[in-house]
Parts: sequence; structure tokens; C-alpha cells
Amino acid sequence: MTAPAIEARDVSLRHGHRAVLRAVSLPLSPGDCAALIGLNGAGKTTLLRLLLGLIRPSCGEVRLDGRPLEKHSRRAIARRVAYVPQAHTPSFPFTVREMVAMGRAPAAGWGPRSAAADQAATSTALGRLGLLACAERPYSELSGGERQAVLIARALAQGARVLLMDEPNASLDLGQQTRLMTLLRGLAREGCAILVSLHQPELAIRWFNRAILLHEGAVLDDGAPGEVLTSARLSELYKIHAEIVHAHQTALLVASPCQDCDEMFDRQQSHH
Repeated sequence: MTAPAIEARDVSLRHGHRAVLRAVSLPLSPGDCAALIGLNGAGKTTLLRLLLGLIRPSCGEVRLDGRPLEKHSRRAIARRVAYVPQAHTPSFPFTVREMVAMGRAPAAGWGPRSAAADQAATSTALGRLGLLACAERPYSELSGGERQAVLIARALAQGARVLLMDEPNASLDLGQQTRLMTLLRGLAREGCAILVSLHQPELAIRWFNRAILLHEGAVLDDGAPGEVLTSARLSELYKIHAEIVHAHQTALLVASPCQDCDEMFDRQQSHH
């Protein structure tokens, strides 16, 4: 079995009396393309921030390349782990190329050879996300979906082998979303370890080789997406009637309110 590139070992996190994460163990190995699924407030973003070392667990530990995360410098972590947030608003009018080139900061050296390598990595990342045509445009003028693509390109330029992404497809159109999912699968085949928080179980089934179901700060299940994200499990989790339909080599989620939900909504409407 391949050793984990990054791993949460029995980590818990509390805010006051509230348990945000509860005894979460999550190894992420090269070749993993894992979807992190859960309700809003399940702890998905908190878990990503903990894996990045931005917050520390109340107990348990995170290990990177087999060593405790706190034994690595921030620069060393940045060389190995890249993060794509949900959204980003720039403080200055950087161009798209400049934004992507910022991903090279952890690996930056001195001299012409280093500069050439940085330029090549930036151009390659721009090309993989289809951004070369708008490379000189101000980042602030882009649409939400285009900005998200730039953030992903910046992570690729960084050269990290662990990629953590927080709902990266939230602002992407269908074409961008499909290209992103194809790219992630390709990166996993190249040996990257990828963890992506998602709100679309059907995407996890179609594109990912692993699904982690997080609920109220604890891992409910972790395994093959088709086995973890069943119709019964999704119906119970989201309190709806959910059915996963497989057709034309893809997965569709058919959802409708459950009777209890309808009755609750009717009662709420009657009070207004």
C-alpha cells in the first residue's frame, strides 16, 4: 500500500463546548482523487484548514510525508500542499499571469535558470486551464468562474503534489466543470493526492475514485463513491427522497422532498 502523502490521525477540534471535528482519521495517498461530501456545517472547510496547518487540532495530529506537520516550515508545506479556496477578491489589480505566477513563490530561487523555470511553470498552468488568451487581463475583471480557474492554475504552478480544494466548481459553467474534473483525474494518475469538498454527490460518483462522507464533524464512511453515496444514504443524510440513476456512463441524482419535509413546509407557511 502506498504511504500517505498527508494524513489526519484521529484529529478532533473544539470551539468552546462545540465539537467541530470528532476523531477524524483521513489518509490521502498519491493517486487518490477523493471527494469530501457533507451538509453545510459538517466540518469540511475546517478539515481542509487543519490539513493545511492553518489551525491546530485539539487532539490528534496531521502528518505530511510521514512527519508531524508542525515539524515542517511553512515554506516546506507550501512546496508540498496547494490550496484552492471557494473565492478570492484581489487587493491589487494583478493580471491573470501575475496571479498564477504567485504560485511559484514557495519554489522561487535566484538566477536566470530559476526565472525561466518559473515562467515555464506559469505558462504550462495557464495552458492547462485554458487561460493563455486572457493571461494579460486584470484578474479583477474576470467572472467568478474564470477567477476560480485562475486559482486552480496558481495551485498547479505551485508544483505541489497534494491538492486541497474547497468547492472549486461552485462558480464554473458546465464546460469549465467538465474540464476541471478531467484535469483532476489526470493529476491523480500522475501521482498527485487530491481532496475536494463538493456538494454534488453525482460528480463524486462520476469523476472520483474515493468519497469521504463527513457528518457533524465525524467520518460516516470512506470508500468507493458508488458504495458510500447510495440512494438510501443520501436520502437519510439530506432528509429528501434521493435516487442515484446510472445512465450513459454517468450518474444522475434525482431528488425530491420527502413527505415529512412537505408537512413541515406547510406548517411553516400556515404561520405566515
